[in-house]
Amino acid sequence: MWRRFRRSRLALTALAYIAFMTFVAALAPLLANRKPLLAHGPSGWSFPAFADYVTADPDIDLPPRVETFALRAPIPYSPNSVDLPSRLDAPDRAHFFGTDDLGRDILARMIHGARVSLTVGFFATLIAVIVGSLLGAVAGYYGGFADWLVSRTIELVLCFPFLFLVLGIVALFKPSLYTIMIALGLTSWTHEARYVRGEFLRIRDIDFAQAARASGARDARIIFRHLLPNALAPVLVSASFGVAAAILTESALSFLGLGVPLPTASWGSILSAAHEHIDDAWWLVLFPGLAIFTTVASFNLVGERFRDALDPRSE
Repeated sequence: MWRRFRRSRLALTALAYIAFMTFVAALAPLLANRKPLLAHGPSGWSFPAFADYVTADPDIDLPPRVETFALRAPIPYSPNSVDLPSRLDAPDRAHFFGTDDLGRDILARMIHGARVSLTVGFFATLIAVIVGSLLGAVAGYYGGFADWLVSRTIELVLCFPFLFLVLGIVALFKPSLYTIMIALGLTSWTHEARYVRGEFLRIRDIDFAQAARASGARDARIIFRHLLPNALAPVLVSASFGVAAAILTESALSFLGLGVPLPTASWGSILSAAHEHIDDAWWLVLFPGLAIFTTVASFNLVGERFRDALDPRSE
């Protein structure tokens, strides 16, 4: 599969972009932070910026201290550092992507927003894959009433527009990153379930499955050890599209004010704050819009190439 996948330079470029954005998201507190990466003072050496990985609120400043040495982050601004004299500054040497109406650095907010968007995309898709694979495996392996019940549940979920269903779930609970991930995961598992169910119906009676039954293997062992690994190829394709859809939906929710709670930075919340200044602050729309577009397009390109690589009739 990889041999066929890498024939497409466009797909490889998209995969490299995804890897780069994942790297940026993972290192966000070290790339954009007003706290030093490494500091030396009367109490010795410390790593203030690393505290953001374990602090519940990474925007809480450390107590004032005298520093004889400080190694700063490449972007010396935190995502919520307010600087009113610099509000709505156009891109320049001090703020490469400009500032918003509170003087917050847009590049710093986008770097930390990538962390939010990719975390939602990956974990929401992981939840969908786990739920969909389990339900699809049960439906395809046992058939009968189990298949009927799962199929009717899929049809029921698909009856509702996806975004409205997510909005309904999010509105019932306190807005948080975890609420959004769970809501997206529990409303987007249907495609994975249908793919796994179809694969199980195809492979549950072939030779290696019958040999496992004849040897006395239990159903759980047959499902998880023999059948499910051979049914996950189409799920990989669906997951690529699922991450893109989750990122786009999270951005839409944040744009509507129902996403991650403020002042947490996300690409959608940056766009939401831009609608009042769309005429005089073009950078508030351009940069987060490009980030959402390129990231979603990259995941879709990777998904399409995976689909082609798994289909021998595509070439």
